[in-house]
Amino acid sequence: MFNTWNSENIEKPISLKQWKKVNLVGLAIGLTISTSLVILMSLIKGQWIGTRQAIFHYIFGIIISIFVCNGLLLSKKFWAKKGNGVVQILIYYAFSLGAVFIAIEVIYLLLAAVLKTPYTFFHKDDFLFSCVLTIIVNTVMYVHNAQKVNLNNRIKEKELALLRLNQMKTEAELATLHSKINPHFLYNSLNAIASLIHVDPDKAEGMTLKLSKLFRYSINQTQENLVSVTEEIEIVNTYLEIEKVRFGDRISFKTDLDPALNREKIPRFLIQPLVENALKHGLKNVLSHGMLRISIKKTELMEIIIEDNGSPFPEELEIGYGLQSTYDKLNLLYGSNNYEVQILNYPNKQLRIQFPVTYD
Repeated sequence: MFNTWNSENIEKPISLKQWKKVNLVGLAIGLTISTSLVILMSLIKGQWIGTRQAIFHYIFGIIISIFVCNGLLLSKKFWAKKGNGVVQILIYYAFSLGAVFIAIEVIYLLLAAVLKTPYTFFHKDDFLFSCVLTIIVNTVMYVHNAQKVNLNNRIKEKELALLRLNQMKTEAELATLHSKINPHFLYNSLNAIASLIHVDPDKAEGMTLKLSKLFRYSINQTQENLVSVTEEIEIVNTYLEIEKVRFGDRISFKTDLDPALNREKIPRFLIQPLVENALKHGLKNVLSHGMLRISIKKTELMEIIIEDNGSPFPEELEIGYGLQSTYDKLNLLYGSNNYEVQILNYPNKQLRIQFPVTYD
């Protein structure tokens, strides 16, 4: 109720739940203040002040507290348009003291009606005494609330800072995964280029340019974690063109892709490590008629399939860099429960990945 500087729900109408809560708080505050006054006055007087006077104090305390609480609730409707803190404080106290004045006059009107006595306007002594109590209580509550709001703000700032740190950590981990290229592939590629320099310089130059393009893509200067299917397939084709120098006509490479998916987003550098795995472990001993196919489909999920006709996956599969980087990347981007990786030998040998469709 005394949540003075919390701007949430200011523009919303006061709900029945809010109104009930405010009045219950007002009742509790009124009972507390009235009880404290009755005990204090009895101690000062040295004897019980009397039931009638005690009831009178309880009536005053409860009604004034309820009015003040409702006044503060209404005062919040004006705060959204008042950015100045001094003005907001003035509104806070103005509504409180206005509610005190109205409450006292309502009490005396009711007493006059019940006791059949004349009503006189403005009860100065009661008003001044109640104002002092209201200012003291409201100030205590205001300071308490201000400290609470400041503490909540600091907690939110810390949470935001932690969120940013986690995001930076994720970005760093993804950047590391993007930048890794198998050193064996690099070694084989450089050897192939070296062997071509004197035999076929043009081919060596083309292979060098393709290798440069692959490295540029892996460096990821734009810091993108998701790229279009077209970009990812282009870099996979660049990688395969380099590998064709080593494998020659032993293996054919096919890509099954719906053109409608060209602009869909998938994780950067997701496919290349898996294709490399297929060549390194599945097709390395194939002498002829080897086949490697990449399929990309989309239903409710995006599905990527890497299929080859090489050696089947072993029953006790060791997770190497290519597969581990896939798990790590999908974990970082989608969470551990929002993707699926299947490793199958039947009916065809394939590695199938499914993950949510990502939109810009």
